[in-house]
Amino acid sequence: MKNILHIISSPQGAQSVSIKLGNSIVSQLQQTFPGSTVTELNLAENPLPHLDETTVTALRTPEDQHSDIQKEAIKASDAAIAQLFDADILVIGVPLYNFGAPSQLKSWLDHIARAGKTFSYSPEGAKGHVEGKKVYLAFSAGAVYSDGPYKAYDFATPYLTAVLGFIGITDITIIRAEGLAFPDMRENAVERALEAFAI
Repeated sequence: MKNILHIISSPQGAQSVSIKLGNSIVSQLQQTFPGSTVTELNLAENPLPHLDETTVTALRTPEDQHSDIQKEAIKASDAAIAQLFDADILVIGVPLYNFGAPSQLKSWLDHIARAGKTFSYSPEGAKGHVEGKKVYLAFSAGAVYSDGPYKAYDFATPYLTAVLGFIGITDITIIRAEGLAFPDMRENAVERALEAFAI
């Protein structure tokens, strides 16, 4: 029995391949771990606010010195971090937009990558505190980025892998539905992506 957090970042709703792929991964996880709970975090419908001056200042101020305004400013970050720590498995939808992740997913990462909470600095360097988690990245793209001439243009999965690794999450599997701009590849993209998927 696991706590599964399904993070959606595509604004395309029912047409989104990353959402379809994420849902399929979640279904397989539920079959493998009967009785698991699934929490859906739809960042397209309920985005976390982009960081502003008040929030950044609050994040860099010790909690015992927070003003009421600063306490309010970091509520979204506190909630996102609590949700992250509560999850055993994360399924993160990653549609590739202009070679990167959607801005709403980047904003979520900005709220959870937080010094003193999900990582800390020491004389030996940074240490991540979010341990024991498994992550599946449900990646979708119009072209093929796993190999070939466009491989170097995928800045989303290396970035996500780096940020999640920095906070302590290193068990990451990338499942790719690619070539969606081509009708013959789009038709069975999710099925092909899941062929190599093993829990």
